[in-house]
Amino acid sequence: MSADTQTPQARPDGSSEQHAINSSTAEDGSTPDSTKPSAQPSAPTQVDGGNGATTKQPQLADYTEVKESQIKGSDTGKGPIAARASGLKDKITDKKEKFSDKKDQIKSKKPPGGFDDAPLPDAPQGYTVKFTFHKASNLPAADLHTHSSDPFLHATLIGPIPKRHKEDPPLIHRTQTVRRSTEPEWNEEWIVANVPQMGFTLKCRLYDEDWPDHDDRLGNVTIKVPHLDENWEGIGGPEGQVFEVKKRSGSKRAYFFKALTSSLSKDTSMTPRLHISIQVIGRSDPPYGQMYTLGPTFWVKHNSPMIGRLAGIKVNKDERRDVTTSTHADDEQTKKYDFQANELQLQGPVPAKLYHRYVEFRPIIGMMFSDHGLRGRILNKALHKQHKRIYNYDSGTEYGQFKACSEEASLQLLKMAHFDEGGRIFTYVITLDGLMRFTETGQESGIDLLSKHTMHSDVATYIACSGEFFIRRLAHPDSSEDPNPNEATHPDAELPGGPPTEPPPRDPRHYQLIIDNDSGTYRPDKSVLPDLKEFLERNFPGLGVIVMHCEDKELDKLKKAQKEVKKKEGQGVKMVLNRSPTSSTTSFSSDDESRLGDLQQHAAQDDGGQQPLKSKKEQVFDVIQDPMQLKTYLNNGLKK
Repeated sequence: MSADTQTPQARPDGSSEQHAINSSTAEDGSTPDSTKPSAQPSAPTQVDGGNGATTKQPQLADYTEVKESQIKGSDTGKGPIAARASGLKDKITDKKEKFSDKKDQIKSKKPPGGFDDAPLPDAPQGYTVKFTFHKASNLPAADLHTHSSDPFLHATLIGPIPKRHKEDPPLIHRTQTVRRSTEPEWNEEWIVANVPQMGFTLKCRLYDEDWPDHDDRLGNVTIKVPHLDENWEGIGGPEGQVFEVKKRSGSKRAYFFKALTSSLSKDTSMTPRLHISIQVIGRSDPPYGQMYTLGPTFWVKHNSPMIGRLAGIKVNKDERRDVTTSTHADDEQTKKYDFQANELQLQGPVPAKLYHRYVEFRPIIGMMFSDHGLRGRILNKALHKQHKRIYNYDSGTEYGQFKACSEEASLQLLKMAHFDEGGRIFTYVITLDGLMRFTETGQESGIDLLSKHTMHSDVATYIACSGEFFIRRLAHPDSSEDPNPNEATHPDAELPGGPPTEPPPRDPRHYQLIIDNDSGTYRPDKSVLPDLKEFLERNFPGLGVIVMHCEDKELDKLKKAQKEVKKKEGQGVKMVLNRSPTSSTTSFSSDDESRLGDLQQHAAQDDGGQQPLKSKKEQVFDVIQDPMQLKTYLNNGLKK
C-alpha cells in the first residue's frame, strides 16, 4: 500500500469514517437531505409501531409507485413522500436527457484513435548514457553444418519513467550480425538521453540469426543500476566488464551440441560471456519525461531479391553506383532484381506532439492490435510475420552510419530513395524513437501490398507519424520549399545533369522532400505537420522539406504527375490487376482497411475448399508468408 493511501477509521456505531463521509457529501459537494434515500439502500429493517407490530420502512422502489396526485401535491407541501417522489422524477428525467446526449455524441464521434494529445509525464532532469557492446565469447554453435553461429545482440532499456500510455514500447537497439563466429566483436555504441537518476535495467539477449527460420536465442544478460549521477563511476573500461550469460533461455539444441564438443576437452567452459561498458556522459536536455536515442544515427537496407523478382523491381547491384549511374541506364549487367525495405535512425527527440494511435475503424482492428481473440491473434501474427519478411536480416543486409543532422544524412536518404529516379513514391512510418522505415509503393508494380503502415510499424499501437513521400529535383540548388517553385523540376520535367541519362547531383540543395500524412491506419492530424517539418529539417539539412496534408488537392496533382512519369521512365514493370476475379468486390486501397477485408475474404474461401485465382500482388504476399512457394510460382509462371 502506498504512503498516501489511508485506511478508513472505525466509528462507535460500527460504521467506518469513510462511509460517514460518503453518506454526508453528495457528488456535487453539497450536503443531502437526511431524509433522502441512499442510492444503495441497506437491507430492509423492522421498526416497532408501538403496538408490537412491525412496519416496513419505505424503500426506493416504494417511491416510484407514488400516485400522480401525490406528486402534484408536493408543490403545496402535501406530505414528505410526494415531495421526495417529485425530486426523484426530476432526477430520472435529467438522467434520461444525459443518456440521450451521450448516445448522440457516440453516433457523431469518429472512430477512436489517431492523434493523441496526452502530454509527456513530468520527470526530473535525466542523464545521457553511453552503452558500448564490445564482444561476446565462448558462444555455442547454433549451426551444426558450419560449427558456428551468426550472432547479434538485442538490447532493451527500461527506466522508472511513467509512460503516456502502457502500450508505449521500451527503447531497443540491435547490433549488426557477425557471420560465422562464436567470438563476435561488435564494438557498437548506443547513446541514450534522459536516462532517469533512479537508475535503469538493461536486458541483453544474444541470438543466432537464422533467416527465414526462427532466430535461436543463445542466452541473456540483465544489468540493473539503481542510481545515476554525474559522479557515477560507470561499468567496465576500454574492454568492458565481463558478464556471464544465462543459458537457461538459450537454444537447447545449440547447448547440447556444445556439451558434446566440450566433453572432449576438460578446460572448455560451457558458459558464454558478454563484454559491456556503460558511462554517464552528462546531464540531458529536455524533454525530461522522454528517453530517446541520441546516437549513433545509422541506416539499414533490407534486400529481398525474391520479392523484387515477383514485383519486377530492379536496382543497381552495387549501392555505391546509385551516385555514379542511373538505374535506368542501358547496361543491364549492373542491375539486379530487388525489393528494398529501408531504416534510418534519426536523432531524437521526436516532438512530443507527434503521437498517434491506430484508428479502430472496425472492431476487429482493436483485437488485431491488442492480440486478443482468435481472429485478432491470427491477424496479429500474420502482420508480425509480414514485417519480419520485409525487414529481414540476412547475409544480404547492408548497414552503415552517418553524421547526425548533416548533409551526409540528407544524402543517405536520397540514396536510399534512389534520388529523383523513376517517379517513385514511398510509404513511411516514424516510430516514437525516431526510426524511419519506408518502402516503395505503387499499384502498377503490385507492391502497395508490401507498404502498409501496419506492416511498417510492426503492429505498434502508437507511432509518431506516417504517410507517403517522394523526391523531386530542382533546376537550381536553392533548397526551395515551394510546391510550385518558379523553376523546372524533375521528374515531371526534363532536366539535364541527372536521371534518367546521367548520374544524379550529390548536393541535397538540388532536391525537395515532399511528404504527407496519408495513412489510413494512424491518420496523423493536420495540426502536427509543422512539428513534423521542423523535425525533418533538423535531421535532413539542405533538403527543401515540403509537408502537405493528404486532402490537399495540390498534393493529388503532384502525385498524379509522379505516377505518370513512372509509366514513362519507370523500370518497365508490366501492369497487373489489383484484384483477382474471385475478389472483384474488394479493391486494394491506400490504407490497411481494405487489406484486412481481403485477408478475411480469402481465409473464408480457403476454409470452403476453394482455391481462389490469385493476382500477382497476392502471389507476392504468399511468398512473404511462405518462401517455399517462390519455386512453385517461378516454375508455373506468374498469373496475370
